[in-house]
Amino acid sequence: MTNRPRASLGRVLDDLGATLLELVHGDPDQPAEIGGIVIHDPLDEPVLPHHALVLGVGLQEPSLIARVLRDLGHQQAAGLVVRAPIAPDDAITKAVTDSGVALLGLTRGASWDQLAVLLRSLLAEGDVGVAEPETLGGMPSGDLFALANAAAALLDAPVTIEDRSSRVLAFSNRQDEADPARVETVLGRQVPQRYSRLLNERGVFRELYRTDQPVYIPPLAVTKGEHTLPRVAVAVRAGDEILGSIWAAVRDPLSEERTQAFCDAAKLVALHMLRIRAGADVERRLRADLVSTALEGGAGARDALDRLGLADQPVVVLALAVPVSDSLVGEAGMATERQRLADAFAMHLGAVHPRSAAALVGDIAYGLVPVRADRSDGEENAVRIAKDFLDRIGERVTATIGVGPVVRETARLPHARAGADRALRVLRTGRGSQRVARLADVHVETLLLELRDLIEARGDQPTGPIARLVAYDSEHNTNLVETLRAWLDAFGDVIAAAAAVYVHPNTFRYRLRRLAEVGELDLDDPEARFAAMLQLRVVNPPRPNRPLPEGT
Repeated sequence: MTNRPRASLGRVLDDLGATLLELVHGDPDQPAEIGGIVIHDPLDEPVLPHHALVLGVGLQEPSLIARVLRDLGHQQAAGLVVRAPIAPDDAITKAVTDSGVALLGLTRGASWDQLAVLLRSLLAEGDVGVAEPETLGGMPSGDLFALANAAAALLDAPVTIEDRSSRVLAFSNRQDEADPARVETVLGRQVPQRYSRLLNERGVFRELYRTDQPVYIPPLAVTKGEHTLPRVAVAVRAGDEILGSIWAAVRDPLSEERTQAFCDAAKLVALHMLRIRAGADVERRLRADLVSTALEGGAGARDALDRLGLADQPVVVLALAVPVSDSLVGEAGMATERQRLADAFAMHLGAVHPRSAAALVGDIAYGLVPVRADRSDGEENAVRIAKDFLDRIGERVTATIGVGPVVRETARLPHARAGADRALRVLRTGRGSQRVARLADVHVETLLLELRDLIEARGDQPTGPIARLVAYDSEHNTNLVETLRAWLDAFGDVIAAAAAVYVHPNTFRYRLRRLAEVGELDLDDPEARFAAMLQLRVVNPPRPNRPLPEGT
């Protein structure tokens, strides 16, 4: 994927102005490039990327707008968008001047969701990759908005680029010069159904996809009293495959020169659309490399964080274990399922924090979530984010997520990853009903698992009283080890321990006396009890899967 320069406020207003946005106060020619799109939430304080463009959904009161502008100024935001019209107010004007944050108005009739999609598409916010931008035909690779503007300049008409389903992928400026149907198309990112129906009935799409030449569409009567401007459309092809189409709202049929220019533009758009499609897999692999490099904490970690947009800020690491259904056969099915859930995880984190990064590394999906430097609840917020994700995917997938500690230095990222991995390992053993845990929540369990690993690596066997009880059980087909385990687990409560192993309390008391004799174990000695419990936990002799018999 390319890492083309992100747009400034000036470019946003040039591309989306008049149709969607207007500048209310502030300087649109700020040299800084917009670093991301963030939706304002009065109940949360997200980590803003540098020079963010903030969507102020629901902000109406002038005093509140002024306060938000001042707060955004402290975080070096580029602009704030609120719903137009905005009444003149001295406090707002002063807040814009003092904060340096531009104030923009969103036109009536446009939805915030549509604006967010358009802005992120325009800014290519998620792109990571090579240091220098790639180009195709002199245009930044994959930048369909730049192509739409170039085609509009060649044809002297507003242009849209659409996919096979008539969804708008990009549009040029000057859309206000077209008709209401075009404006509605741009605002809704989809050709209106009543217009699509007319085009289908007249066989426009059939003709369009049958030829490589532009098709002229005369004015259409969309509703009573409403007629569209003429259109000229050309299919975008890759060999025999139809990728989409380009539409221009014109006053007259195209000249021969402009017809040829339109055909040439369609060929260039096809290259860019193919590049975008191929780039999705490339970006995924590249992002996985960057996330993996950052987590390793080596010499390239700093550069990886820079390219992910996470340098110079605290982060918390999440580790998602992606289970695979038994119904999936073969490595291909397993890999597809893991990648699907990893992509969903990345999408969820990106929706919560625009500068989050997530990728599948091996069979674990890791997420890096930025944390505000002035907040101390980073781990708790990460737990909430993880639980929200698992709630969204439901009970069908029994995924688990470990949360590592917050780290403020690049060199500490391997420590954060190890913490997330350790917490995740406890969850994957199936202990309890937890699906999300911090390392602090399961620290003792992680130590026991690691001690068990050490014992298994050395090949250590039970010693002392436990060894004698294991040998006696094996020789006499008794269950003294399990009796001791039940008693220790019940903290010496004979009634509870007897119920746990399905025997009468008197029988259990007899067995308790018998195991003390056989194992030469002083049950009144706290050190002896602790040693026995530790061996039973970490040396872990096999536990029977049946109730204990009444006999010894």
